Amino acid sequence: MSQNIYDFSVKDLHGKIVHLADYKGKVLLIVNIASACGLTPQLDGLQKLYEKYRGKGFEILGFPSNEFAGQEPLKGDAIQEFCSVNYGVNFKIMHKGKVKGSHAQPLYQFLAEETKILGLKKNFPVWNFQKYLVDRNGNVVDYFIPTTTPESDKIAEKVEKYLAEKAVEIV
Repeated sequence: MSQNIYDFSVKDLHGKIVHLADYKGKVLLIVNIASACGLTPQLDGLQKLYEKYRGKGFEILGFPSNEFAGQEPLKGDAIQEFCSVNYGVNFKIMHKGKVKGSHAQPLYQFLAEETKILGLKKNFPVWNFQKYLVDRNGNVVDYFIPTTTPESDKIAEKVEKYLAEKAVEIV
C-alpha cells in the first residue's frame, strides 16, 4: 500500500499525467466537484480560498465525478470552461472519474482508506464537494463533508495550521 499522496499519479482534463509528487511541500485540498449540483456554488468559495492561501503553499485539486445523480454531465474542456466562466476557477482540475466504491480511481481508494483512521470506515465521498486535506508531507490529515463550505472557519483554521508547519525532509 502507498505511503502517502505523493505515490500517486492522476490525469488532468487533457489526459496528461500529473505526478502528485510535484506537489511536495504544499498543503492540498482535494475535492470531488460537479457542475450541476446544488453545491456547485462552492466553486466560488474554493477559488477564494485558493486565492487567499496559494502564495503560502496551498493548492486545490478538483476531481470531477458524475457518480452522484449524474450531476457532472460535462466532459473535458467543457468542465474547465464552466468552472472558469461561472466561478473564475483557476486551480487545477483533473480528469473526470470515479470517486467512490470499489471502482474508484486509486487516489480516492487511498483517500478513503486514510480517512478511515480519522473516524469512519472507508470514507469515500458521500456526495459532490467532499474535501480531503493533505499536509506538506503528503499525509491525509482531515476531511470535510460536502456541506462544509470553503468559507467555513473550520477549513480556514485547518489550512492555516498545516501551512504553518514545515515539510519534513526525508533522507
